[in-house]
Amino acid sequence: MFTSVLMIEKALTSADVEFVTTLHGDEPVTFHVLLQPRGDQADRLLRAIDDVALGELDEAVREGSVPEGDEAVGPGEQALQVSLTALRAAGSAAEGKLIEDHPLDALRELVDASGADEVIVLTDPHYVEEFFHRDWASRARHKVGVPVLKLFSHSEK
Repeated sequence: MFTSVLMIEKALTSADVEFVTTLHGDEPVTFHVLLQPRGDQADRLLRAIDDVALGELDEAVREGSVPEGDEAVGPGEQALQVSLTALRAAGSAAEGKLIEDHPLDALRELVDASGADEVIVLTDPHYVEEFFHRDWASRARHKVGVPVLKLFSHSEK
């Protein structure tokens, strides 16, 4: 049994589920999912710059309406449940939780507690943070003692 800690910021798409559940061929995988609601993880200006860099000007304009703080908990919990249900439907064991503060500390604790074999960070591109190596994957590589794989999530737009 292979154990993966999966860090996400929104509900997994069907393409995301297929991708992460087939990474190890036929070997069964247990997923421990950590989701930090998008509104809590990055400053609004950085998100808007990323949207502009991707040519998604409409998204940049909508950054002001992204739920933050307590308003992000409900949608975050729903996204987590959708993701766990999809992973289980694909034949994997899956459990998860929302994280509100210090996602990398929560990641390190979960990797240690679960005996994880790897960390998969599945997010939208965050070019500003990636350029300065401040994205989750870059920072996680210095905090956990297992391989960290960075993947970009698929969009259902």
